Amino acid sequence: MIARWLDPPRPMLPTDRWRPLEVLFWLLPVAAYFVFPGYLSLLSQIMITGLFAVSLDLILGYAGIVSLGHAAFFGIGAYTAGLLAAHGWPEPLLGLFAAALLAALAGYLTSFLVVPGQDLTRLMVTLGIGLMLFEGANKATDLTGGVDGLQGIASGKVLGLFGFDLFGKTAYWYSLIVLFVLFVLLRRIVASPFGLSLTGIREGGRRMPAIGADVPRRLTAAFTLGAAIAGVAGALLAQTTQFVGLDTLGFSRSADLLIMLVLGGAGRLYGALVGAALFMLAQSYISDLNPVYWQFWLGLLLVAIVLFARGGILGGLERLLGKLRTTREPAR
Repeated sequence: MIARWLDPPRPMLPTDRWRPLEVLFWLLPVAAYFVFPGYLSLLSQIMITGLFAVSLDLILGYAGIVSLGHAAFFGIGAYTAGLLAAHGWPEPLLGLFAAALLAALAGYLTSFLVVPGQDLTRLMVTLGIGLMLFEGANKATDLTGGVDGLQGIASGKVLGLFGFDLFGKTAYWYSLIVLFVLFVLLRRIVASPFGLSLTGIREGGRRMPAIGADVPRRLTAAFTLGAAIAGVAGALLAQTTQFVGLDTLGFSRSADLLIMLVLGGAGRLYGALVGAALFMLAQSYISDLNPVYWQFWLGLLLVAIVLFARGGILGGLERLLGKLRTTREPAR
């Protein structure tokens, strides 16, 4: 006790060690495959949306860059993979790589307009870019199909072995593996010195140059990486559904993404996955109960989360566990 009093516990830096709850979290989708075989399509959509939300969490939750046009990169990835598959390049992994490359390029070029601005400027710039891409895709009917969407997509077998089936089994495992691989990559990144520097920029961007951090370059790298992952999510959607519509570039998709981060908790990675799952399950369930007024109940849930669980669901759970630990600790 004396040694503990002389050397009080220090704040722990983030590490890449896996905790038991994390292992349990990733075992849940494996179990869901066997428990809910009739809902594999919905579960695949949840995982794809979760990957999309994680890409925004890197930009907003860690780097502090607000965006209302993140769906632009999602749509670029979807159309890239869809066009490749529709014109004789059906290999899914090639589509993922091409989608990530083009979305990263778009994110890098856009970052020169987004990074130098402040919150309001970033909101307007990202919103404007998203709207321009949406209208461009709407006008380019010969390329994108316009309002009818891009059709004729025929994705090939994954690794030449696993073809997409009507039951969604291949799409489920394909989406889960891609999500897990990219999540592990991002998990390592946010726990690295680069990830810690992003958190420092978010909390006090004006102080970071004093310790030698190149703030614009780090924000550009984060924005580009987030755009690339959003492109992969869009490509997954195109390959698993074999259809790309204008809604992949729509403003509503970007707005829904922000809601997911608020629900789950931004700046945690897992919060993006939890928020995406909660949002899509609530949307599916409530819309079945009340197809007309389902948005009212979804809005009520969002207000309740903001008022009573600041930091989202994971933020509320962290505070609750912190209070429980405090009450259980013996008085010194």
